[in-house]
Amino acid sequence: MTPYKTIIIEDEKRAQMLLQSILATNFPEIEILAVCDDLPTGVKAILKYKPDFVFLDIEMPHFSGLEILDFFGEEQVQFSIIYTTAYNHYAIEALKIAAIDYLLKPISKEDVKLAIERYDKIAKNHKTDSFSTLKSIIENKINKIAVPEGNQLHFIEPETIIYIKADNSYSELYLDNESKLVVSRSIKNFEEGLKYSNLFFRIHKSYLINTKFIKKFDKSNGGWVSL
Repeated sequence: MTPYKTIIIEDEKRAQMLLQSILATNFPEIEILAVCDDLPTGVKAILKYKPDFVFLDIEMPHFSGLEILDFFGEEQVQFSIIYTTAYNHYAIEALKIAAIDYLLKPISKEDVKLAIERYDKIAKNHKTDSFSTLKSIIENKINKIAVPEGNQLHFIEPETIIYIKADNSYSELYLDNESKLVVSRSIKNFEEGLKYSNLFFRIHKSYLINTKFIKKFDKSNGGWVSL
């Protein structure tokens, strides 16, 4: 495989270490030029090192990975992106068409291999289109989240979630079709993932509710909500 240069932009230390380990162990032909904790630092590294592609987290504090175009002029975008995300607010197929690929956390060696192969076959021949393809992702976003359950991914519109209940490191999603999903993700992770929607409110440490389904609020006994 052709040698490549890359930069990792990821705020979670464990995710950084996992991706670094996968690349170092299985893809020695890929040189990691920098590992950055946030988007502004990553932008500086991109301008300095000019990588072939970037592993970019979507959900990060202060700046989303999808805001990367705000930091570059069109002529400066000569790199490709492999998105990494725990919750995808953008249609999977749209990401695969407009980006090189996406990696759904927790990232595996096989996922990275497929993404790099996709870059090797497609992206390196279309770098001049990087700015327009990144722009198309933002303009064509679809408000869905990918919820993992076992070996499956459920694509759910946030407005169909009535509430989410914490159960230790798991979360229970109650949907408006009277179904329930038990997911190995914390409620805090969901809260962060749904911050783009103005529907959700963390009413209690164990409950994240969809305000669209509130029927009444009772101020007695410390206050409670009926959905």
